[in-house]
Amino acid sequence: MKQTKTSIFVFMAPAMILFLLVFAYPVVRTTLMSLFNVQSVNSAVSTWSFAGLGNYTKLFSTRLFLISLGNIGKIWLFCGIATLGLGLILAIILTQGLRGQKFFRAAIYLPNVIAAVAVGYMWLLYVFNNRFGLMKSLFSGLGITSMANYQWLSAEHMFLSMCIAYVFSNTGYFMLMYIAGIEKISLDYYEAATIEGANVFQKFTHITLPLISGVLGTSLVLWTTKTMGFFALSQVFSNVSTITPMVYTYQTLFGSEISADSVNAGIAASSAVVMTIVVMVVSMISKHTVKDEGYEL
Repeated sequence: MKQTKTSIFVFMAPAMILFLLVFAYPVVRTTLMSLFNVQSVNSAVSTWSFAGLGNYTKLFSTRLFLISLGNIGKIWLFCGIATLGLGLILAIILTQGLRGQKFFRAAIYLPNVIAAVAVGYMWLLYVFNNRFGLMKSLFSGLGITSMANYQWLSAEHMFLSMCIAYVFSNTGYFMLMYIAGIEKISLDYYEAATIEGANVFQKFTHITLPLISGVLGTSLVLWTTKTMGFFALSQVFSNVSTITPMVYTYQTLFGSEISADSVNAGIAASSAVVMTIVVMVVSMISKHTVKDEGYEL
């Protein structure tokens, strides 16, 4: 069939309509809502009162939101280093033709197909439990009394415990991403490097790392997106020290005993806008700093 502007428009129309309704409209409405005092998300537009940047000023003067920003910053940085680093190390190990590597790939990825709430309660009830948890049993068996008596679920250690569970549940996802990138690299590069006398570290730094730089950049953006959406584990490990901007937004929108603010859809919208801006900034920085130039034979 000959393509015309009309036929192209007809075939694209359903996708464009869905995009406008499901994505563009909520984004525009949320952005506008952040500039108004809005009692609830269902409030009629006629009831909105203009607040300008007042919601943002109030947001950044709220102690609980500032705590949540600090928490998400630590999760993004420290959990990111651990998750992406472990994912890359495991990807390198499991692309060396080891026996049973398909089983290990599936086993490490398995936590990603389990609901985050289930993973959180597994760690909370069966790993960090102070009476019969895995950590308690493991360190007791090894005779390391100090670690066996470590209070993983105390208020001062709750954040660390949550981060360990988060790294565990996300490493497999990024590992498979890196495996896909590594397996696309031609073996000719490695064979040539071996002939030239390159060691394993030199092959990694001069061949593997440059050729998967695009994948690394993408993983950084995806990690930022996942981190900004951090919600389920924060709810499971419920504590002020584990609150994140997504949880704060939810609490401000629907109300919570933890949140100091009354229900205010305008402030919740401004919090959502701030998170969106963070993701956009990281995406742009990643795009301009991590280049996927590739090699040519």
